[in-house]
Amino acid sequence: MPDLSQIVKAYDVRGVVPDQWDEGLAELFGAAFAEITGANAVVIGHDMRPSSPGLSRAFGRGAAARGADVTEIGLCSTDQLYYASGALDLPGAMFTASHNPAQYNGIKMCRAGAAPIGQDSGLADIRALVERWAEEGAPAPVARPGTLGQRDTLGDYAAYLRSLVGLTGIRPLRAVVDAGNGMGGHTVPTVFDGLPIEVDPLYFELDGTFPNHEANPLDPANIVDLQARVKATGADIGLAFDGDADRCFVVDERGEPVPPSAITALVAARELAKAPGSAVIHNLITSWTVAEVVKENGGTPIRTRVGHSFIKAEMARTGAIFGGEHSAHYYFRDFWNADTGMLAALHVLAALGEQDGPLSQLVAAYDRYASSGEINSRVDDQAGRTAAVRAAYADRPGVTLDELDGLTVTTDDWWFNLRPSNTEPLLRLNIEARDTATVDKVRDEVLALVRA
Repeated sequence: MPDLSQIVKAYDVRGVVPDQWDEGLAELFGAAFAEITGANAVVIGHDMRPSSPGLSRAFGRGAAARGADVTEIGLCSTDQLYYASGALDLPGAMFTASHNPAQYNGIKMCRAGAAPIGQDSGLADIRALVERWAEEGAPAPVARPGTLGQRDTLGDYAAYLRSLVGLTGIRPLRAVVDAGNGMGGHTVPTVFDGLPIEVDPLYFELDGTFPNHEANPLDPANIVDLQARVKATGADIGLAFDGDADRCFVVDERGEPVPPSAITALVAARELAKAPGSAVIHNLITSWTVAEVVKENGGTPIRTRVGHSFIKAEMARTGAIFGGEHSAHYYFRDFWNADTGMLAALHVLAALGEQDGPLSQLVAAYDRYASSGEINSRVDDQAGRTAAVRAAYADRPGVTLDELDGLTVTTDDWWFNLRPSNTEPLLRLNIEARDTATVDKVRDEVLALVRA
C-alpha cells in the first residue's frame, strides 16, 4: 500500500518520483478524479519535468477508463491549465511540483471553471478512493471508455490575457525575464509577442533539472542573476517566474525587489478603476498598504487566511474583482477567480508603460511600511511556542490579538503574524511596522520567545 499521507497535501498531490509515487499511482488518481468529479470530459497539462509527460499520460488513461474524454494540452503553465479549464468548462489536472527540486512531481486539480479542489472540496475523497483501489485493485473499465485527444491552447491563452489588459498604447519597455528553466520560457514568448516590450530572456530553456537556480523567486538567492542583468543592461523592469509560472516576482530598474504586497496594491487600484466599489481579497500577511489602497480607490478590502483555496472561496462568495497574497499569487475575477502571475505582470507593464517615470517611483506609493519578510524557526512544539508568544502579548495595553490563521498581534505601529507550517516543524513569522528599527525590535522580541 502506498502511503498517501506523505504525498496528498492540503491543496495538491506532491512527492518524489518514483520513490513515493509513479505512473501506476497516477493512473489510479486519474480514475478517482473522473469518478469523484463525475466528469465526462477532462483537460490535462504538464510542466517540463522529466517525469511529467509519463505521469500526465497515465492519469489520462485512468480518467478515460472511467468514461471521461481526455483533452491533453501538453506543455503548459499552471495558469494556462486554469485557462483551459475555464474556457472549455472542464475539470482539469496540472502535473507540476512548482518550485520543488527536480525529483519531485505533483498534481494540481480543479473542477470545471478552474474551481479549486482541496482537502475539503474533493481531494480527501479522491485519496480515499485511490487507497481503496490500490488495496483491492482498480475496477474494470466502463463499457464505453473515454477518448484521448490533443489540443493546443497556448495561443488562445495568450490572446485572452492580452484582451484583459490594454498594452498597445504603452511606451516601449525593456524587460529582463528570468524563467528559471521553467514554464515561463514556454509562455512568455507567445504572450509578449507583438507588444512594445523588448524581452531579454534568462534561462528560457525548458529543463526540469533546474541547472541554473531553483525556480522559486521568493528566495533572494534565486533572483541574483535577474537583478544583475537588469542593472547591467539598464532595463526598465525584471520579472521572475516560478517553475510552473503561476507566480511572478518583480524587480525595479535598480534591481531592487518590489514586494508582492506593493504589486497587489497596484493591481487592485487598476482593477477597481474598471469595477468601482468592488471587493478585493488579501491574505492576512499582506501589507497594511493593500487595505489602505483598496479603500482609497473606493473598494472593500476583505482579509482572509493564507492559501489559494481560501482566497478563491472568498472571491466566489463575495464576487471580488481581485485577490493577492504575500507569496506573489494573484487572483482575478476575469480569470475564473484563479491565480495567474502572467496577468499580474501584464498589469505592471501596462502601469509602467502608461507613464514616463521609472518603476521604483511608480511603486513607491504602494510600498509604505517596513517589513521583515518571512522568518522560519524550526521548533518541536509549534502549539506550545505559539501559546508562549500569545501569553506574552495578551495583556499589553493597545494590543489586539486574533487567530484567523495562526496568531496575529497588532498595535497602531506594528503587527506580526506567527503561523505554523502545514508540512514541516516550522513557525513562520512575518512583521510589519512604520520603520525598520521597530521591525527589528519586534523581531528580536518574538524570536526570543519562539526559540527559547
